[in-house]
Amino acid sequence: MTTDSSAPRRDRVVLAMWGMVALILVAVVAGMVLLWPDESPSSIGPESRLPDTERARVVDTDRVECQVPSSSQCLEVTVKLLTGPDSGDESSFIAGDADDESAPTKGDVLRVVKSDVPEGSQIGGVEVPAYSISDYERRMPLYWLVGLFVVVVLVTGRLHGARALLGLAGSLAVVVWFLVPALVQGEHPLVVATVAALAVMLLTIPLAHGIGTITIAATLGTSAALFLTLALAVLFTDLAHLTGHSGDEVAYLQAYLGNLSVQGLMLAGVVIGALGVLDDVTVSQSSIVLALRRARPDRSTGWLIRESLVVGRDHITATVNTLVLAYAGASLPILLVFAIGDMSAGDAFNGESVAAQVVATLVGSIGLIAAMPITTLIAAILATRLDDDALAHASAHAHTH
Repeated sequence: MTTDSSAPRRDRVVLAMWGMVALILVAVVAGMVLLWPDESPSSIGPESRLPDTERARVVDTDRVECQVPSSSQCLEVTVKLLTGPDSGDESSFIAGDADDESAPTKGDVLRVVKSDVPEGSQIGGVEVPAYSISDYERRMPLYWLVGLFVVVVLVTGRLHGARALLGLAGSLAVVVWFLVPALVQGEHPLVVATVAALAVMLLTIPLAHGIGTITIAATLGTSAALFLTLALAVLFTDLAHLTGHSGDEVAYLQAYLGNLSVQGLMLAGVVIGALGVLDDVTVSQSSIVLALRRARPDRSTGWLIRESLVVGRDHITATVNTLVLAYAGASLPILLVFAIGDMSAGDAFNGESVAAQVVATLVGSIGLIAAMPITTLIAAILATRLDDDALAHASAHAHTH
């Protein structure tokens, strides 16, 4: 982590802002200590564990009559096990409709799961195969995509890109080692998500931008907008009577984690989803303020705020559009179901699946819009308290990022 030399002159306002950042840090550390999970997800119970899968390559396919009466033929695939205790053996099973365009073909690599019943057993007169298909093997193309992403970030961003990747790794660590285990353990999702979001913010912003004017303004602006988003999400989730019961995953979680607040989990998703765009806006807006202050150091704080907001509005418009389209894309299958069912627009809008996405989109957008003036005000107050040398260093540091 770097420390830029743009630290503002230590007047009371600046010290108060540093104090607020310190309070956020202390609160996050205390929250993580209190909520830190003391057991892993696998220790919840064997009944909640999903079966392990093995790699298998399709060596042959055949169209056969379905054992259950059907108007179409079924596809029987023969696979060679590549991993597991039966590695090297072959197994055959039905893999769905033979005319399905997504059906496996020879050479495909699958993930298969071993049956719990003894081989050769029958259920309802139908023989149970030793293995059945679980999914396609997708890890290798995903590894290649991750590698391509890392290369693009490093080539484009260089040192800043490397820091961004470290921040991303830290964010994933917070999610994997704190957020998910704490939720499984039964902690309230909203509290855990808020602590996790603030922890990610405190990790990624200083790591990418050092400790100085940009970090102070972006941290305080992001925190304020995040709490506003949280308050609006809680309010409108309650007003709209959203329960969070809108997916098979929720039913599975409730079956094995009876103490889980489903509504809290939905709100937690809003908080985590909003953070990604919030820090982008706050960091960019802080950099804009510094650049304008360096270009016109003779201008007042009011002028700096007005001009920064003019520049920031274009960024906000594009970012809000991105956020809305992202949620719309995620809801597309649901919208198609409503269209096929010939449901009226009013009923579709009223349905929980759509209403939850509307609430998440709009409260996230409001928090995003609010982040711009809040961050601009904080950054302008800090920037006008920089002397010429500190301002030059601050702007240079901002441009390197």
